[in-house]
Amino acid sequence: MSVRGLARTWRERADQLRPYATAAASAFENAAAELEAAVAEEQATALSLEEAAEESGYSPDHLGRLVREGKIPNAGKKNAPRILRRLLPRKPAALRDAAQDLTLVGATPGQIARAVVSPEGGPR
Repeated sequence: MSVRGLARTWRERADQLRPYATAAASAFENAAAELEAAVAEEQATALSLEEAAEESGYSPDHLGRLVREGKIPNAGKKNAPRILRRLLPRKPAALRDAAQDLTLVGATPGQIARAVVSPEGGPR
């Protein structure tokens, strides 16, 4: 399941729980919002060419050339280019590695609800 799919699933569970457990539904809504905010923040991170090279699979020289040619917008300064993570090109091999890093550990809806709702019934 993708991260965006996980947020969507949590919102659907919140809708299902709302008639029976408003605190749990609110917890799922909050968790989905926090997840989406974290993903947006991560995607807006400006990476140095070296950091971008590690994630993309391309060399820092190649990425620098793409920035100089205007194929990728420079999120940094003229002599210190940076690339936004969401605009980073990725080699197919780098995508496979990234997919392995993003594997989510399975948790049941009950486990998630217990993790975000206190024993008193309200959100933590």
